[in-house]
Amino acid sequence: MRIFVQFFIDTFCWTWRLLKFLRELILNLFIMLLILVSGSIYLYLHNSSTQSISEHGALLVDLNGIVIDQPLMNHPMRHWGHELFIESRHRLEANSLFNLVNSIRDAKNDKMITGIVLKLDNFISADQPALHYIGKALCEFRNSGKPIIAIGDNYSQEQYYLASYANKIYLSPEGSVDLHGLANNSLYYKALLDTLKVNAHVFRVGTYKSAVEPLLRNDMSSLAREADNRWINGLWQNYLNTVSANRKLTPQQVFPGPNNVLIGLQAVGGDAARYALNNKLVDRLASHAVVEEQLVKLFGCNKYSNHFNSISIYDYQTKPTKAYGDKIAVIFANGTIMDGIKSSSIVGSDTTTEELRQARLDPKIKVVILRINSSGGSVRATKVIYEELAAIRAAGKPIVVSMSGTAASGGYWISTPANYIIASPSTITGSIGIFAMINTYERTLDSLGVHTDGVETSPLASISPTKALPKTFSQIMQLSIEHEYKQFIDLVAKSRKIAPRQLEHVAQGHVWLGTDAKNNGLVDQLGDFDDAVKKAAELAHLTQWQLHWFGKTPSTTDILLSYFKSLIQRILPEAMQSILHISLPPLAMSITNQSGFFNNLSYPQNRYALCLTCGEVH
Repeated sequence: MRIFVQFFIDTFCWTWRLLKFLRELILNLFIMLLILVSGSIYLYLHNSSTQSISEHGALLVDLNGIVIDQPLMNHPMRHWGHELFIESRHRLEANSLFNLVNSIRDAKNDKMITGIVLKLDNFISADQPALHYIGKALCEFRNSGKPIIAIGDNYSQEQYYLASYANKIYLSPEGSVDLHGLANNSLYYKALLDTLKVNAHVFRVGTYKSAVEPLLRNDMSSLAREADNRWINGLWQNYLNTVSANRKLTPQQVFPGPNNVLIGLQAVGGDAARYALNNKLVDRLASHAVVEEQLVKLFGCNKYSNHFNSISIYDYQTKPTKAYGDKIAVIFANGTIMDGIKSSSIVGSDTTTEELRQARLDPKIKVVILRINSSGGSVRATKVIYEELAAIRAAGKPIVVSMSGTAASGGYWISTPANYIIASPSTITGSIGIFAMINTYERTLDSLGVHTDGVETSPLASISPTKALPKTFSQIMQLSIEHEYKQFIDLVAKSRKIAPRQLEHVAQGHVWLGTDAKNNGLVDQLGDFDDAVKKAAELAHLTQWQLHWFGKTPSTTDILLSYFKSLIQRILPEAMQSILHISLPPLAMSITNQSGFFNNLSYPQNRYALCLTCGEVH
């Protein structure tokens, strides 16, 4: 008994000490985090105040990660603590397109900013309309008489697109400009499904509705290949036209084709940097030391950092917009359209309709701009958003759609209530078509010796993935899809004032670039977000206005958690980070991305207005 009591006492004491240790550890970590956050905020405010009034210098556009219309965590406080919580250079950061453009435009009129330095080594990607919109702001800056200098060890295609707007491009002697064209590849699963004895039941309307081809074929159909070739070659030509105009070259000089690139590289012994210089893709090959020396001559030397005078675009304080006049609401639809709440890659119908409802009921909001970057999604979620947009128009408030990189299938469907549609020449749109998809596994189970049997009052009462689909059900599904397609066509025909029969040649799941969409009557104007704001003010008869941006403002907890994650990435050795975050090889990434598409197909009625081929191009 005594031994048992002593064991209990010892166990209790050790447990108490462990709990005390954990309590003190958690409390100390929290205090350390609080001190670091407080210190970072102080440094941010101190640096921004001193840098903004110190010597003249450059705006350093040192982009990290990707640029999208509306990051989920989009708040000025995110950049507080930039000095202490500087993120890993390999971390994928989401940057707001509109914050970036506003910063460049403010810098144009800032007497303390005498130029821009584009340092794009850690910039990953943005769609072409976003790149063009940033380029427009860079052009405005350059035309004001202030120089733009691009510096880099290497330039990817996206990086070089922005660098081409610079007055002068520097490249490392060991670097390269990687121009290779665009591609859009998918994995095809028919042979795998046959091997696994899975039956893929597909119901669709639209000759060119190729979203379901990966389940039905082992390769791309000739019709899909013809359609995709049209828009992807148009997208590449738009890229070459912009870059060549910026560099005062011809498109053929920028990219003379793979064979001529090979000949050019052979002439310089494989020296990619020398090839870029000889072909006028860059202006000078220079080491870091030489580039720094040139930038110091241009912008002066900062005596504290011993580098050229500059302020990062992440630290640069933009001037608050004066609030006057009525409001123009800006509501985003970015990602796959699905039921539920909005996320970084999902246009949640619940969130979006609530934002639209607020815009409809707010008497100060006179007009709505719907900014779309979506390849579609479930028919039900699309219809819910469409109905709220129709209610806004019925309430007498105009709607202007501003198409970003993609506004296809369901993304085009929600455009139809608009009074006016503006697309970029490089917007991917159209894909007017519907499909449904159901997989059944009866053959797979049969091969394993598992069978399904039972009774039902009707074959329609026991639809199951473990049983073959009844013929009647398949016929009902096809009728439903045809009905949805006709409804889609009728909405587009009414909105665009085109006869349904005339619309068929541009529908049928056809994907179009903005330029072709304009020629086919699917959009009203080629332009960007600025044109959408101008049109919105015109339709609402506004002479003075302010933009009212809808979107989730992150809480303090969200921001602190983001900082804490960055702090862990900062403290952990890179070797440990590589263990915790394993980089996927390209094949695994491709499988992961494409499986993500199928994971989003959770709509109970299995009906989708979605364009799979409208994804990222590389």
